[in-house]
Amino acid sequence: MARPPKIPRIVEDRPSKTELKQESNELQLLGETLTTLSNDQLDQLDLPELMRDALDELSRVGKHEATRRHMQYIGKLMRDIDPAPIRAQLDRWEMGTRANKAAFKASERWRDRLIAEPDALTLFMAEQPTVNREKLNELLVRARLQASKGEAPAASRQVFRVIYRVLLQV
Repeated sequence: MARPPKIPRIVEDRPSKTELKQESNELQLLGETLTTLSNDQLDQLDLPELMRDALDELSRVGKHEATRRHMQYIGKLMRDIDPAPIRAQLDRWEMGTRANKAAFKASERWRDRLIAEPDALTLFMAEQPTVNREKLNELLVRARLQASKGEAPAASRQVFRVIYRVLLQV
């Protein structure tokens, strides 16, 4: 007995149920992220009034189940909003935070190295030629003197501030 001929399946261009659920969950998570932002940050996002009201209302909602239901409502409102600009702004804020942290850690390393190694100033000036060498050298001498006397590290903090400002500009 011969098999019947295969009938080609019609492929639809709409997303599958799994893709729709995944997108809905991502929007829900984005809505939850919005609840952690400050009012100033929310103002910068240019959200629709209904969404902004829902985010403001969250602080007045009760505990547990009411909060969960309200979060679902925020997720539902997220379906009517284009998430791309929101995600882009959140990414910009995150990159700024990462850059600040990296500059902070690099500044600490440079400060410690500049105070411990007198010839490190030449290396630092080669990387950062915009720094006022005389001012930085004066601060380093004071920081070394304060460290040797066991005094409060006021000059060391000033060295850090100078380095941090320079590294943030880069």
